[in-house]
Amino acid sequence: MSSEVIHKVSEQRSRNMSAIKSKNTKPEIKVRKVLHSMGYRFRLHSKDLPGSPDIVLPKYKTVIFVHGCFWHRHENCKYASTPKTRKDFWNKKFTENIKRDSDIQEKIKNLDWRSVVIWECETKNIENLRDKIIDVFS
Repeated sequence: MSSEVIHKVSEQRSRNMSAIKSKNTKPEIKVRKVLHSMGYRFRLHSKDLPGSPDIVLPKYKTVIFVHGCFWHRHENCKYASTPKTRKDFWNKKFTENIKRDSDIQEKIKNLDWRSVVIWECETKNIENLRDKIIDVFS
């Protein structure tokens, strides 16, 4: 018998987790609208690049990942809280996410592409988001 405890996930929790989207999220759509309004044209979710980036700007050899602060552990962000239950599970999950993100960034760099991460909390202020995009392409 394994010493691992199997936790039964409640029906409500299961419903909540299944509703979490990985594509076309609100923060991602905000970034796309700002990019488009600034005249940038892009592709979405390119499967031929590592990590299937949220936004791909082939003309600039640049990819943009729009990361949720909770899932990708935005450092010192109020949205990157850790659940109080099943801490070992969540810490392992977050550590794996961070490692995967790092590996993907390295693979993108090795292909001579530029990678940009825009955090969910950065999409809350459109002017700051616009300034960050200007900084990326200047």
